[in-house]
Amino acid sequence: MLRLILNVVWLVLSGFWLFLAYTAAGIVACLLIVTIPFGIASFRIGLYALWPFGREAVRDPRAGAASAIGNVLWILLFGWWLVLGHVATAIALAITIIGLPLAWANLKLIPVSLLPLGSRIVDTDAYVPGSRVAAQV
Repeated sequence: MLRLILNVVWLVLSGFWLFLAYTAAGIVACLLIVTIPFGIASFRIGLYALWPFGREAVRDPRAGAASAIGNVLWILLFGWWLVLGHVATAIALAITIIGLPLAWANLKLIPVSLLPLGSRIVDTDAYVPGSRVAAQV
């Protein structure tokens, strides 16, 4: 029940706007055939930013050198301004005591917004830390 309440408050205060930012980045990335993987990653993270409580971003152990190179390009093209959006939203939410968990959730989204390729979004109830492959949500 607490997750539902936090997700609804999150959606109203910051989740919808972050979702729109990730969607815009995904649309821009899908304009070129070469950057379509960036667009898919952006849409995936946007859905995570829309409803984050009860889910977690984990590194996929099967990710290789291609995802590392892609992440460098991502940081240069999209990642830095998405991180600025998370930091600005976290600062605004941290002004009130009620917004502190939401600000923390914003800061928790920064690593996946910087390095989206090779990351998976998993349900925290279904994910077993240390397992080789997590169930993707």
